[in-house]
Amino acid sequence: MGDFELSRNGEPLALPASRKTRALLAYLIVTARPQRRERLCELFWELPDDPRAALRWSLSKLRQVVNDEDGERLCADRERVSFDDIAVRTDLGRIERAIADPASTADGLAKCTQLLGDELLGGTDLPDQPAYATWLAGERDRCQRLRATAVSRLIDHPDTPPNFALDYAERWLSLSPYSRHAADAVVLAHRKLGRNREASHLIRELGAKFSEAGMDWQPAENGGLTDETPKAEDRTLLQRQTIHFCKSPDNVSIAYGCVGEGPPIVKAANWLTHLELDWDAPIWSPLFRELARDHQFIRYDERGNGLSDWDVEEISFETFVTDLEAVVDTLELERFPLLGISQGAAVSIEYAVRHPERVSKLILFGGYPAGWRIDASAEEVAEREAVMTLTRTGWGQDNPAYRHIFSATFLPSATAEQHAWFDEFQRQTTCAENAVRFLSAFGDIDVRDRLGEIAAETLVLHSRGDRRIPWEVGRDLAAAIPNATLVTLESDNHLLLEGETASQAFVEAIRDFLDDG
Repeated sequence: MGDFELSRNGEPLALPASRKTRALLAYLIVTARPQRRERLCELFWELPDDPRAALRWSLSKLRQVVNDEDGERLCADRERVSFDDIAVRTDLGRIERAIADPASTADGLAKCTQLLGDELLGGTDLPDQPAYATWLAGERDRCQRLRATAVSRLIDHPDTPPNFALDYAERWLSLSPYSRHAADAVVLAHRKLGRNREASHLIRELGAKFSEAGMDWQPAENGGLTDETPKAEDRTLLQRQTIHFCKSPDNVSIAYGCVGEGPPIVKAANWLTHLELDWDAPIWSPLFRELARDHQFIRYDERGNGLSDWDVEEISFETFVTDLEAVVDTLELERFPLLGISQGAAVSIEYAVRHPERVSKLILFGGYPAGWRIDASAEEVAEREAVMTLTRTGWGQDNPAYRHIFSATFLPSATAEQHAWFDEFQRQTTCAENAVRFLSAFGDIDVRDRLGEIAAETLVLHSRGDRRIPWEVGRDLAAAIPNATLVTLESDNHLLLEGETASQAFVEAIRDFLDDG
C-alpha cells in the first residue's frame, strides 16, 4: 500500500528506474500466478516497439534485485513468467488475513482501514497502457471493498466505541466523498447509535449528491455494507486457486488448477479455456464457482491453449486423453466424478472406459461421440472447412463475418457485449494456427464403440436448441450409454450464458446428480 517498495530482511531494495519494469514486478507479485509472455507484452509495451526484447530487458533488471542466495524468485521459461512468493509478505496479504480473522482486535481492524486509505501500488501507474491501467483500477477498487469490510467489522466489534466508529466512517467519507462504500459506512454507523432520523436525512442528502454527480447509490439493505456480495466471495475462491504444471508423455507442459476444499471433481479440458481468465467468464463460470464451494475442483488447460504450452507438435484426440491422464496421475487421484463439456465429453468417455476404477460418476454436457468428419455430408464438410478458413484470418478480431459464422453457433443468444468478450477471450486463450488445428482434430473424434462400455453412472445434459451440436446427438448419446440420464436444457446456446434460466437449471442438475449417492 502506498508507494511500491520492496525490502529483504528489513533492508530496502533499490528498484529499477524504469516505471514499466517496476509495474511488471508489482503485477507479478499481486497476481501470484504464472503469466504468459505474450500477455505481459500486451500489458506493458506497444508496437512499434519490440515488446519481447523490452520484456527480456526488464526481467534481467529484476533478477538482479529479487533473486538471492536462497534461489530464484523470478522464474521464467520460453512461455511463462512468475514470481515465487514463498516467504514473501505483502501489505495486502496481511490486511486480507487480518480482516478475515474472527479474532482480530478492534485496533488491528483500525490499522487495516488506515493502511487501505493509501493507494495500492503507488508510483506504478501507466496511463499509456490501457490494459494494465484497467487491471490496476480494478485492484484499487477491490482495496476499497476490503476497506468497507474492515469498517463494517470495526463498527460491529464489541471493543469499538460507537462514537469512534461514526467518527472514522465520517472521516472516510470526507476523504472519499463519492465512495459508495464510505456512504454506506456512515449510514450504518448512525443506525448503530440508534440515530435513525439522522440516517434517513443522510440517505436523502447523499442520494442527491450522488445523483448530481451522475452516480447511482442506494443504501445497503439490512443495515450492512455492500462488500459482502457473491462477486467478493467468488474472488476469494479464485485467490485460493493453485496453479501447477505437469508433463504429458510427449513432454508438453500442461497447466492445471485446484480450487476449493472437499472431495475432488475433475473437469476434462475443452477448447477455449484459461485457468485465470475463465473464472469470470459469462459462460461456464457459474458452474465453476458452485462446484468449488464444497469440492476440490480440478481443471486444466489442454495443450495449445490457456496457460499450457502452445508450441506443440501434436494436437489430436489421443493427446487430449493422455493430457487428462497426466493431470490425474500427477495428483494421484483414486476416484472422482468427471465432467466433460463439448469435445471434452468424448475425452471423458474415453478416459472412463480406460480407467473405470477411477471414475465414480460421469457428467457430459453438449457432447458428441463422433466428430464432424464422421459420416458427414458434403455440405457439412464444406461448412466446417469454411469456418476453419475464416478462423485463420479472423481469429480474435472484431470481424462481423467471422462472428456470424463462428459465434452464432456457439452463443446465438449472446448480447453484443458478450460477443465482444468472447472475441477478446478467444484471442487470449490460443492463436489462430492452433485454433484451426483444434477444429480439425475435433473432426476425427469417434468414441461410438466405447459408449456401451461405460460403467460409471452418467448424466447427459444438452440444450434443446443447440446449433453447434443438435439436441438429437445428446439424446442418442444418452440412449447408447447404459443407465444414463438425459436432462434437456431450454436454451439455444452450446455454451450456456450466465443469467439465462438454463444456466441455473444446469447447475442444479449437476448438484443433484453429485449429491445423489
